[in-house]
Amino acid sequence: MRHRKSGRRLGRDSSHRKALFRNMVTSLMDHELIQTTDAKAKELRGIADRMITLGKRGDLHARRQAEAVIKDKAVTSKVFGELAERYRERPGGYTRIIKVGNRVGDAAPVSIIELVDRVDRVESDD
Repeated sequence: MRHRKSGRRLGRDSSHRKALFRNMVTSLMDHELIQTTDAKAKELRGIADRMITLGKRGDLHARRQAEAVIKDKAVTSKVFGELAERYRERPGGYTRIIKVGNRVGDAAPVSIIELVDRVDRVESDD
């Protein structure tokens, strides 16, 4: 029985799971939108929100804590600069999960996880 054990195991050992979420949170902060399975998106949401909260704090200890998870210095700078300013007045809930259907190969439920209030990188010709 796994009573009172939080988090999904996702069929991976702990080091693989840790590496997976470090890569996913780095990609999410960089691109502001990624597509993944529902279970991974739901687990990633808490880690991503924690990183933005660290960015809002902005002190040296918070930066070092974020760099322990986010392995790209440019992405860390983005979290502590652009994203911290964008979400300065927001008390939490920085991510949104949108269900998009099932994956073709194995019918796994797929979602898009994105940062709320993100600016679209594609300019329209309107």
